[in-house]
Amino acid sequence: MVNTRGRLLGAAAVPSLLLIAAVAVSGCSGSASSSAPESSSSAAGSAALGAAAPAPAASAGAAGGVSSSGTAPSAVRYAAVSPQLIYTAQLSVRAANVAAAVSRATSIVSAAGGYVSGENASAGNGKPSQATATVTFKIPAAAYAATLAALSGGGLGTQLSLAQQAQDVTQQVADTGSRVTSDRAAIAQLRSLLAHAGSVGDLLSVQNQINSEESDLESMLAQQNALDHETAYATVTLTLFGPHAAAKPAAKAAPPPGFSRAIAGGWHALHLTVSWLLTVTGAVAPFAAVIAVAGGLAWWGRRRVTRRRRRPTDDAGTA
Repeated sequence: MVNTRGRLLGAAAVPSLLLIAAVAVSGCSGSASSSAPESSSSAAGSAALGAAAPAPAASAGAAGGVSSSGTAPSAVRYAAVSPQLIYTAQLSVRAANVAAAVSRATSIVSAAGGYVSGENASAGNGKPSQATATVTFKIPAAAYAATLAALSGGGLGTQLSLAQQAQDVTQQVADTGSRVTSDRAAIAQLRSLLAHAGSVGDLLSVQNQINSEESDLESMLAQQNALDHETAYATVTLTLFGPHAAAKPAAKAAPPPGFSRAIAGGWHALHLTVSWLLTVTGAVAPFAAVIAVAGGLAWWGRRRVTRRRRRPTDDAGTA
């Protein structure tokens, strides 16, 4: 009897254990299936972040490149703007024949795409050996260095001096371009307002503003064109001297400031001050002498008259 009851309980417990195992398996599979989308979504997010992360590095690499370690820099670099420079040069040459040297220099500059913007020549009082000439050339900036080398290379004569300057006007060019853009946008907005203006007063007010903006725009465009031309063409001033023409001496550089120079400057100022005071005193002295003599005579005469008036009074009192 006991064995039969144990068998029945064991038989009844087997389905229950199978049911519990099935529920546990389904729960595990459900948790696994539910965790799978989370992991997949996190993986997708990581992939998306990984795909988006190289963008700043790529832009930075385009602007200035990545660092030597291969990592992207912390800040995005902007693309560098090409500098806008105005080149000028002053060249002096002693030539055997000034007229031939001017013709040769003009041919060199013309071959480079430049032109003559000014010329001043002196015949040297009929003596070609004392002739001089000053020619100003405009040379394309791209051919400036090569053309200047050709002019100063000995083909014209013996070089006496050469000075070069480069002025950076990048900020000025950018500011002018920004002003032009702003003025054009303002004019477009004002014209749209003009189309919707109601009264005559509004029309006149908007039109006056448009005229003011257009005037400012014309000024900015003129400045922009001038800057574009100055940056596109370098200026070279060539001075030619004949074999016996006197060359102008180069300007002496100013000595550096110092204590001895300050003392010399103070002594010079004192000398000038004393000289001016003596000059003024010498100029005023004759007039001062005449005025002193006239004043002395006037004082003496007045005193004498006063004494004569007092004598009758004193005599009457005595009597």
